[in-house]
Amino acid sequence: MDERQLRILRELGELGSVTAVAEALLVTPSAISQQLRLLQRSIPVPLTEREGRRLVLTDAGQALAGAAIEVETALARARHTVEEFVGRPDGEVSVAAFHSAGAAFFPLLLRACAGPGHPVLALADEDVAQEDFPRLTREYDVVLAHRLEHAPPWPRAVTATTLLREPLDVAMPADHPLAAKRRVTPGDVADEPWIAVHEGFPVRATIEAIAAAAGRQLHLAHTINEFSVAAEAVAAGGGLALMPRWTSRRHPALVLRPLSGVQARRQIDALCRPERTARKAVRAVLTELRRAARTIQDQVTA
Repeated sequence: MDERQLRILRELGELGSVTAVAEALLVTPSAISQQLRLLQRSIPVPLTEREGRRLVLTDAGQALAGAAIEVETALARARHTVEEFVGRPDGEVSVAAFHSAGAAFFPLLLRACAGPGHPVLALADEDVAQEDFPRLTREYDVVLAHRLEHAPPWPRAVTATTLLREPLDVAMPADHPLAAKRRVTPGDVADEPWIAVHEGFPVRATIEAIAAAAGRQLHLAHTINEFSVAAEAVAAGGGLALMPRWTSRRHPALVLRPLSGVQARRQIDALCRPERTARKAVRAVLTELRRAARTIQDQVTA
């Protein structure tokens, strides 16, 4: 077996099909199948099996795919031995973030990494559904992702550093009747029109939880992912919306009210493939992201 074969097996376990692995690695499906056959010849037990039309990993295949992560991590450390030895933390580090996290974290990160001797940042915005964040770690060194705290954990193929556990509050115009309350309940807000995010995005599940707690469907008047745009719609009377307490920009015409009776909090995590953290520059960026998270929280709670 070799490194390439182990990586293909790992990707097959994550992506679920030979075609998807071929697309991710920019090769043909037949080349992927050939490498899997070569790997199988060196292993005395089956690594894959057919499940309908899909090729899935057996228990042995899953075990070997898990070991492949350790192999890639060890090889990555070996490749970066010289960089570690000379103590160079100024390599390029690519960081992707969903929109509200990018708006909150990117300015702090850029300031912290300015000047010689710091990592060279390559920043990008990526607004994807929750399940797609781990896949972005193929393209970026660090991915800022969000999920609800009770959602399933991220896959073991990535490491997650929790930066914030951020409450989600109900945003409303400052002159709204509910603005006089210190906290609102699902019953208070169930008859209001709502501005929701698209299906598959974490905040949507909290809106569905509000409906379940209130015992009736909410009227989802508008569907807007970008919180700054949603804030403008709320200010114009378009309805209520859930807003993150710390990472959304404050709108002068709005107030945020905590929500009782529903677990309304999201977790912002920095995702990496384990082998990426062998680089000193990546670890330096993770350290600055943790420092930025404390600053973001302190700025609002001070």
